[in-house]
Amino acid sequence: MAKTAIPIDEKKLIEQLQDPKTASSAFDTLMRAYGEPVYWQIRKLVVRHEDADDILQNVFLKAWNNLKHFRGEAKLSTWLFKIAINESINFLNKERTRNQLTVDDGDDSFLLNNIQADEYFDGDELQAELLKAVAKLPEKQRIVFNMRYFDEMKYEEISEVLGTSVGALKASYHHAVKKIEEVFSEN
Repeated sequence: MAKTAIPIDEKKLIEQLQDPKTASSAFDTLMRAYGEPVYWQIRKLVVRHEDADDILQNVFLKAWNNLKHFRGEAKLSTWLFKIAINESINFLNKERTRNQLTVDDGDDSFLLNNIQADEYFDGDELQAELLKAVAKLPEKQRIVFNMRYFDEMKYEEISEVLGTSVGALKASYHHAVKKIEEVFSEN
């Protein structure tokens, strides 16, 4: 289920992005290389295709508008994933507000409803149950679980994206797995 980026020479692409003459075509390369993996990262968090598609557009718009602030201290993919996660969290917070929920409620029922109503979902019943169990996780655990389990990212990569220690990420993942196991043992 992990979607990987098209291989690119990041150093060369960064140089092209910083040159006004080549920035536009380089940005097109960036979108083609990372559009799909960034979309799926967003989609796993917000569930609905339409929402993920809108957020993806916002991510690339923000990236374009902030290219001048990209210092190259992280990989382009890390930078894009950070933007994507932040935009996804902002979207989820707006949805919680709209549904009069808080993060502490632990009730992202709108996500569960979206999983059940998703016309683009093509998995079997077991996959749907896994997604429902993941949707019930606290936000941080859900993000870490998605990146580690579905995207098969290394803890070091996740650490770069989320700005969290590897130890904390391992603990979050462990707690997420335990909670998912509990959901399946109840069924």
